[in-house]
Amino acid sequence: MDLLQLLSWACIVFTLGMFSTGLVDLKKMQTSKSTDNIQFLPFLTTCVNNLGWLCYGMLKKDHTLIVVNLIGALLQALYIIVYLKYTKQKREVLLQIVPVGVVATSAGLYFMLFLPRGDMQLNQLGLVCSVATVSVYLSPLADLVDIVRSGNVQRLSFPLTVATFFTSTSWFFYGFQLDDNYIMLPNLPGIFTSVIRFYLFWRYAAVSPSYKSMQI
Repeated sequence: MDLLQLLSWACIVFTLGMFSTGLVDLKKMQTSKSTDNIQFLPFLTTCVNNLGWLCYGMLKKDHTLIVVNLIGALLQALYIIVYLKYTKQKREVLLQIVPVGVVATSAGLYFMLFLPRGDMQLNQLGLVCSVATVSVYLSPLADLVDIVRSGNVQRLSFPLTVATFFTSTSWFFYGFQLDDNYIMLPNLPGIFTSVIRFYLFWRYAAVSPSYKSMQI
């Protein structure tokens, strides 16, 4: 097995492991018949992000991207369906789904129908997917600032932090091996924010005796 194949398997295993952390929320919703303390937007944005990278992988004929993001999109769709089943705020949730769905569908039609096939199509889609991935990785920064101020790490999930770190690192080196900046560079913020979280655990977990893992 060469290095690229090894990195490919690492990307698949670590990324699916990160996506599967949502199964904890899924079980919680099914057990409690409620969506209390569970955020919906991360499911939606991750699903759209997966669909974008799935299209990129199909255009590039990259089986690693295709496998990871197809399974990821299906998992996120499952989380969304279960959330819709148990939430008491169905109208508010649908008001988030509809505009995001319209934008994602419009973008997909633009990339597939109006751009000439080839490097331009691949580069523009790669750029959009990269920006979306960076925004996903940087979105918890405000929460990290609050944790620094409060010194309370109860809102952080250590397993998710570990999964994010290894996922971002494996994709970074996978993109490096392929010489694909659209895969490589967006994962730097994931590594960066994971290192910050590790520091926060080291700095504050010892003074939080009641600490329990909770996903951001």
